[in-house]
Amino acid sequence: MSAVAQIFYNLKGDKVIWLIITFLGCMSMLAVYSATTGMAHKYHGGNTEFYLIQQGVFLSLGAFVVFFCSKLDYRIYAKVAPYLLLLTVPLLIYTVGFGAQINDARRWIQLPFTDFTFQTSDMAKLALVLFIARGISRRQENIKDLKGAFLPIIIPVLVICGLIAPADLSTAALLFLTSLMMMFIGRMSMKYIIILLFLGLFAFGLLALLGTIFPDFIRVETWQTRFHEFFFNSDGGYQIQQSKMAIANGEFFGLGLGGSIQKSFLPSPYADFIYAIICEEAGMLWGFIIIFLYLGLLYRCTKLVTRCDKPFAAIVAMGLCLSIVIQAFANIAVSVHLLPVTGLTLPLLSMGGTSLIFTCISCGIILSVSRYVEEHNVETKKVRA
Repeated sequence: MSAVAQIFYNLKGDKVIWLIITFLGCMSMLAVYSATTGMAHKYHGGNTEFYLIQQGVFLSLGAFVVFFCSKLDYRIYAKVAPYLLLLTVPLLIYTVGFGAQINDARRWIQLPFTDFTFQTSDMAKLALVLFIARGISRRQENIKDLKGAFLPIIIPVLVICGLIAPADLSTAALLFLTSLMMMFIGRMSMKYIIILLFLGLFAFGLLALLGTIFPDFIRVETWQTRFHEFFFNSDGGYQIQQSKMAIANGEFFGLGLGGSIQKSFLPSPYADFIYAIICEEAGMLWGFIIIFLYLGLLYRCTKLVTRCDKPFAAIVAMGLCLSIVIQAFANIAVSVHLLPVTGLTLPLLSMGGTSLIFTCISCGIILSVSRYVEEHNVETKKVRA
């Protein structure tokens, strides 16, 4: 048995999920290397290996994070959830008021004495999903109760999404949708879920109103521009036009690695629109493969949840999976003009530090739950034998 096969054999948790994560990571190296050639010439004197090495470092760190988080007992994440959420709130408040402004958005905190930035919304997504899973699992006996179950969960959802929305409406909207789906899976009363939906819409309207007063902190003009381009411009605006041209250029088998034409014209070809570049260079064949990989992750997590007998483990695995898959399909939908431009990255594929690392933490937690399910099933079989 080869060394690679031996390592794979000894990995704990769902092997298919491990394969999906590994495959997406390998694709990320190739896609980022090709998509960043223009940026390498602009900022690093044509050193095209710079971003390849950088992405390799982040992916290596991400692989370690996945492995480490998968080794921890999943119950640890329930214990740290409230503390992580408490840490997230002041960080988000600081980001809204004093965060680093990049592309007219305050989504990052500049790390002291470095050129690196930290996107606080990525940490907030993880913290909120863990907290909701913890809250729902601990309130299963009175899950239909307004004061006992609904209010302790709804308030953090509105606070966290409300703090993310001013600079990053798309992330806030997807996190809000994930929260609603987790509540539905956790058997919370449907009338409370509908109430939360209306409260979310009311909060959005209030933010839009405040945006006219504080345009430097709430990106209402950007929201209006993107919605107008999506609903009233048949071409979808400049970014969508370039994305659709890239996908059309690739046809079914693509132009080959490095053959993309539109990466020279498409904004953020290595992040927000990396799917379009993959389709242009590898063809729609690989575009469909990527879609099936994310669907495969959703299927394996759903199957995992049906075999799990612990409420927190089941809800947190499903919540984190939904967070990844919903973001992935939102990113893809933008590239093919099914949604307005969002600025969301493609999980595990786009270039990035914070987003990639926190996605890897989520994958590690899912694998931790998977490891528990495997070990529990083995013990159950031994008892029955």
